Amino acid sequence: MNIGIFTDSYFPQISGVATSIKTLKDALEKQGHNVFIFTTTDPHVKKGTVEANVFRFSSVPFISFTDRRVAYRGFFEATKVAKEVKLDIVHTQTEFALGMIGKYVAHQLKIPAVHTYHTMYEDYLHYVLNGHLLRPYHVKQFTNVYLKNMDGVIAPSKRVEALLKRYKVNIPMRVIPTGVDVNSINKPATFDVREELGIPTDVPVLLTLSRIAEEKKIDRILNVMPEIIDEFPKVQLVISGDGPDLEVLQEQVERLTLEDNVIFTGDIPHEDVGSYYKMADLFVSASDTETQGLTYIEALASGTRCVVYDTDYTEQVFDNDDFGKVFNGSSEMRGEILSYLRQGRKPIPTDKLAAKLDQISAKRFASSVYQFYQDAIANYQKDLKEKIND
Repeated sequence: MNIGIFTDSYFPQISGVATSIKTLKDALEKQGHNVFIFTTTDPHVKKGTVEANVFRFSSVPFISFTDRRVAYRGFFEATKVAKEVKLDIVHTQTEFALGMIGKYVAHQLKIPAVHTYHTMYEDYLHYVLNGHLLRPYHVKQFTNVYLKNMDGVIAPSKRVEALLKRYKVNIPMRVIPTGVDVNSINKPATFDVREELGIPTDVPVLLTLSRIAEEKKIDRILNVMPEIIDEFPKVQLVISGDGPDLEVLQEQVERLTLEDNVIFTGDIPHEDVGSYYKMADLFVSASDTETQGLTYIEALASGTRCVVYDTDYTEQVFDNDDFGKVFNGSSEMRGEILSYLRQGRKPIPTDKLAAKLDQISAKRFASSVYQFYQDAIANYQKDLKEKIND
């Protein structure tokens, strides 16, 4: 099958969406499909660089998300490319420019278009004029307008499915959790992360890895650190990532006098992410806006236990204390972190980890998405025949 994925976010941008798309692309290609990425230009990719099956269209930084980009042209170019590679289906991963281009291409080629709804935009309204311009109702309208005439939508979690049903989206919908490339995450480390960060091997390490932004609630982790340090004076919290709230968190660290126990690493290249997960005793996330929990399953794939905010998605992943625990408030988070630290570092039982990794594997992810493609194509062709007969 020839598959066109249309996205505003793709490598070398660092985000959960970009990682999810790369994982899907690689897994589908391993299963014998041809995957073509239609995405934005990027300042970190030199002009003229040849990337196999990746087509980039002129773009500018996105308003309020300057580390993300949005294309401002490409409708006719993308259609020409799509015809040349003979796409069978369009899969959009953004509701913005490339998403609209993808819908246009599908219409021109008379092929089905499906969409993955990655972002709970109601959680991000504060980025637009501090939340004074847009309301949840506007998000509902925008979502329904975009999904109108689409042939299906993928929800990465039951939480997203529930939201789309609340919006009264009535196109075919399927919950398909994002998978993880276990081999990529577990490839041999090229350097010693602890040595590079100056952390002794016997010091307990908590890791949080994400975009450094308000919705990730990293400030809540910092707020419980003083009590954790009271019991484990040498503990280190490693905060990996970059974003608009970096300086805010650095100021919080100074205010709480945590300088000796907190390390900011900045963005981590994707190829090194697995090494960071492995060096940690515990992965911690206080974010209550996750739609697919990609960092959770990457941490698990690396064999690292997690303490994460409780959502519908976490129920599917953390169904055993060997994998991690969930919490609803700061006191619960502190208690679960301390509980694991008191146990010392213990590997997740091999048999249980293997079964869990099969459940969250990129292979299963790609197979589920491919089945959705097949269903969408079958329904599209059926509707087409009915229209002709009418």
